Amino acid sequence: MTAMHAIQSDAPEQAWLVATVLGDQPKAVTEDSLRELRALADTAQAEIAGETVCRLRAIQPATYIGRGKAQQIAEEARQAGARLVIFDDDLTPAQGRALEDILGVRVVDRTQLILDIFAQRALTLEGRLQIELAQLHYLIPRLRGLWTHLERQKGGIGLKGPGEKQLELDRRRIEQRIGRIREQLQLVRLRRAELRRGRRRHGWALLTLVGYTNAGKSTLLNRLTDAGVLADDQLFATLDPTTRQLRLPNHQQCLLTDTVGFIRKLPHHLVEAFKATLEEVNEADLLLHVIDASQPRVDEQVEAVEAVLRELGAQDKPVLAVFNKTDLERGHNQSMRLADRFRHSVAISATTGDGTPALCQTIADLLRERVRHLHLKIPVSEGRALAALHANGKVHAQKVSGKNMLIEATVSASFAATIDPAWICG
Repeated sequence: MTAMHAIQSDAPEQAWLVATVLGDQPKAVTEDSLRELRALADTAQAEIAGETVCRLRAIQPATYIGRGKAQQIAEEARQAGARLVIFDDDLTPAQGRALEDILGVRVVDRTQLILDIFAQRALTLEGRLQIELAQLHYLIPRLRGLWTHLERQKGGIGLKGPGEKQLELDRRRIEQRIGRIREQLQLVRLRRAELRRGRRRHGWALLTLVGYTNAGKSTLLNRLTDAGVLADDQLFATLDPTTRQLRLPNHQQCLLTDTVGFIRKLPHHLVEAFKATLEEVNEADLLLHVIDASQPRVDEQVEAVEAVLRELGAQDKPVLAVFNKTDLERGHNQSMRLADRFRHSVAISATTGDGTPALCQTIADLLRERVRHLHLKIPVSEGRALAALHANGKVHAQKVSGKNMLIEATVSASFAATIDPAWICG
């Protein structure tokens, strides 16, 4: 595990997959875990040469799966022509090095695989910085293994080997780079905070899409706003957040933001690195939790998303569960079962558009406490204020009375706070 971009190449690399089963874990859980590992490997552009499921009583500290099992995998992978072994679990640096010695090929764990996918798919400077930060945090404890090829001298003063010297230099350079990246991401956070304040001044409600990767968040964003973002049937098709304007049936203006998809065992380094982006989650007035109701193990995906929300400190945010892919029979059936789990839910198909009008109406209903019905007397000379009122609310009636415009309108509570109190009648 010595390279961060471990499986990028012009031609697909032959990879052998390894999943582990601890104790009496149900077969269905194992199959689902393997299915997800295959999808991750495919997204990373690896070609799957074969796979092994290891049933363990306990994790082996030295090699994770035990030397005997590792030797067996080494032979199977060699015969299949695999040059890479991907583990569905996180390995310690020592376990990774020991396994590479036994297997004779590169070893990649689940975290490194996900980091590699993110590195391939990050398009913006912000996204690339966030991925680099996560990669560097992953790399630091693994530096020693990069210098095992240099003979280390042991002994007293002045007898440190070149490997140790290089290790110290590399660690220092990495820590300096981490500091610079954090400074850049802090500027990103400040810019985002300023944008949010501007949106608040205009009275826009902030909605954020969250959900398991490939649940259909980007498809739903496109359906509701014509955003035109990439919506591939692949894991982590969208990394960089996209925000678009959404007008609700009551004419309330909202901003809808798509976020990176979550996944089971989402590396902590990634959550930490993406906090600048994921602040949209904490700042939202309402979270739209998009759930692929057609997934066989949908409950585990829901729990994985909720676990990440807890890590972000967003577990108490208002949530609307959006059961997607109900055009499929399993999706329809499971959405009915899952409805009892959530206080508020809507069943839709982002692909066909079924249920999306009801979704928009439900959003409007949940934001109703943010809406005020006002009678206003605004000077005709305040053309900009009149335009903002029409843009951000629903004007029911208006007439000219002398130098004033008498208006009856419905606006969001946050936009109402921006209106001159002297203009509000009664």
